[in-house]
Amino acid sequence: MILLKNSKKRIAVCTLVFLCLLLTSCSGVSDGKVLYFAHSLPTSHPVHKGILEMQKILNEKSDGKLRIKVFPDGQLGSEREVLELLQIGSIAITKVSASALSNFAPEYQVTVVPYLFRDDAHLWRNLEGEVGEQLLASGSEYLLRGLCFYDAGARSFYTKEKPINSPEDLTGLKLRVQNDKMSVAMANTLGAAATPMAFSELYTALQQNVVDGAENNIPSFVTSNHFEVCKYYTFDEHTMIPDVVIIGTKFWDKLSDQEKEWLRASAKESVVKQKQFWKETIVEQMKMLKENGVQFTYPDKAPFQEKSLPVMENLMKDPKMKTIIDKINSN
Repeated sequence: MILLKNSKKRIAVCTLVFLCLLLTSCSGVSDGKVLYFAHSLPTSHPVHKGILEMQKILNEKSDGKLRIKVFPDGQLGSEREVLELLQIGSIAITKVSASALSNFAPEYQVTVVPYLFRDDAHLWRNLEGEVGEQLLASGSEYLLRGLCFYDAGARSFYTKEKPINSPEDLTGLKLRVQNDKMSVAMANTLGAAATPMAFSELYTALQQNVVDGAENNIPSFVTSNHFEVCKYYTFDEHTMIPDVVIIGTKFWDKLSDQEKEWLRASAKESVVKQKQFWKETIVEQMKMLKENGVQFTYPDKAPFQEKSLPVMENLMKDPKMKTIIDKINSN
């Protein structure tokens, strides 16, 4: 059973469950269906804009017979809470980082391997090919079926007191990482003290010196206001972890073949615009960050890549993971 801390959230989720039951009781496409899409990002985020594009395309393709209602900004719970709500069938769709999904579907761990993807072209060649389809399908066993990947850029370190020019500069620093074993292993291997915590708690933790820094992409650095505390952003770009749009199989299995095709096609077509939104946002936010005194550094990535290599080597001890990584490396 999921216990939500906020009573308003509990009421909202209970109401949502009731509405979902009413909506999914409609068996015919002609009656129209509404799928509830909950995520934790603010409405200014380029991923949210991509979701709105998906909503628009789906409405057009289905002529309003299959629609999406979006609940952004954590209205219905944290990333993990919403994932669990998908599994029990209370919410239909969400967007999560592939690293968070790796706690449910282990194959997604490969997306968190440092420096596995050589550049954007290599990343999308794999995500939009055989490897990507394999990953999207892998979550079905855990009641979470992937629809598409969204661009989430590259993750880099940002700190309060000093820039990071080499792995040695990370030694002893307490760095917030996502709560998955690959992210923890990555930070520890590079010499930092990995400190997993909820993203919502990070601003205060930075202010109170609980942690010395963190790692994330530029849009999250901005929308979280972490740039107010951390004035050093290092483009080491250690991981390129995509976001994943997923639907709970409890909803997916109730859709007709036509509805599934509408939803699948709408998700994948929205990726084109979402990538564009991402690039435009980066340009705007980099300018704003410079105006607010953030210093950017561009270190040689080779020492970071070399020192983090044990993370990949350890994961490749698993034959299934080795097969996926070999496919990615050879593509």
